[in-house]
Amino acid sequence: MSELAAKKAPGFLKNSVIYQINLRAFTLDGTLKAAERMLPHLASIGVDIVYLCPVTLADDDPREEFWSDRQRQSGLGNPKNLYRIGDYYAVDPEFGTNEDLKSFAGTAHGLKMRVILDLVYYHCGPSAVFIPEHPDFVVRNPDGTVKNGHWHFPELNFESPALREYLWKNMEYFVRNFDVDGYRCDVAGAVPLDFWEEGRRRIEALKPDVVMLSETFGAETPEQRAAFDMSYGGGSRALSDALLGKRLFKAVRDDWEEKAAKALPGSRFLCGFDNHDLANDQYEKRIERISSPEKIEAALVLSFALDGVPFLYNGQEIADSRRHSIFGNRFFGKNLVIDWSNAVTPAGERRMKFLKELIAFRRAHSALTEGKLVWTDNDAPDALLTFRRGSGGEKLSVAVNFGSESRTVPGKGGAVLLKSAGAGLNKAGETVLPPSGFVIRNHML
Repeated sequence: MSELAAKKAPGFLKNSVIYQINLRAFTLDGTLKAAERMLPHLASIGVDIVYLCPVTLADDDPREEFWSDRQRQSGLGNPKNLYRIGDYYAVDPEFGTNEDLKSFAGTAHGLKMRVILDLVYYHCGPSAVFIPEHPDFVVRNPDGTVKNGHWHFPELNFESPALREYLWKNMEYFVRNFDVDGYRCDVAGAVPLDFWEEGRRRIEALKPDVVMLSETFGAETPEQRAAFDMSYGGGSRALSDALLGKRLFKAVRDDWEEKAAKALPGSRFLCGFDNHDLANDQYEKRIERISSPEKIEAALVLSFALDGVPFLYNGQEIADSRRHSIFGNRFFGKNLVIDWSNAVTPAGERRMKFLKELIAFRRAHSALTEGKLVWTDNDAPDALLTFRRGSGGEKLSVAVNFGSESRTVPGKGGAVLLKSAGAGLNKAGETVLPPSGFVIRNHML
């Protein structure tokens, strides 16, 4: 394998849509059993990969000096942080049992969906079960006390060969015993890359088509040489920031082009604009609360048309806008869950219909799953994003207008394949997009 290119990803990945489930906010029960009953709903939309936030036993240490700032600021008083692990080998009873996780994966597989779990290996909880017997598993200060890293959690010590073996066996454990299909790796860049490469080798020996997603955001992508199939980025963070009013939409193109210039050839990125972190921290400014349905639809079109793997978050398919929290559950903040009644409102029905059609459209056009992306210039780059994608004999032009004014898209001709309400032609035959309008058409002159 060339060290100058990203590893070859499983063939199915380019056509996949990933859906993140935060069990605590997904259903009132917040359990694997309750989530399993919702899997046919996800399959009906067109979801291929279900990504679960951590289901392993969370550390319930009540000492607030070992809580993250976000945990304290949530005001919920829950000592159990999903991302502060107490036992890497145990399913948290809050979510269910080993059998429940096996059943969840089995039902997903029966619906032709894969399941990936969240691995949290940069840090653990202060009361993690392995610390008393293996004091070398955590980083120590010169005086012998445990070193706490980011978020006030103990750092794991990757200088310890025994720790590495313990975690590699953990990666194997869930693939072998629960038939999961891979992992999303939290703060992956803070863990040595050679650890991930060996972990990938081991689980690939058990299941050749495993999926590995790295939570890294840098423009360079050494993690995709051998360990990971995809990373965060590729315009996703910039799109979230732009929708929240923090950046201009031009930042999406800037971010994408920086990665195209610096990333390993063939690198793959998630394409989405909401997730458990944003939903947790941005309640009053949740994208679904501050953006119009039309702008959200425009952002979804962009996410599905960019070169990457589309990503949907917990309730996004029904336009859910409730507060979510990774610290809320049926015991703490028990109403912080998706409002599933929204699915039968005009807004929810509209979003569901739109997403189903968008997913089907993407799969019907190979240019959107395999085609090279080339950005094109226009006279409103801060708000109007325009690019072309081509694969084989198919060439498409994409334009999305995030501005508050109507914009004229450069170029003429080409059959319209997908467009927003209000998109039309001017007397010169050019496409005019209303605010939050979009169009995908055969390649224009």
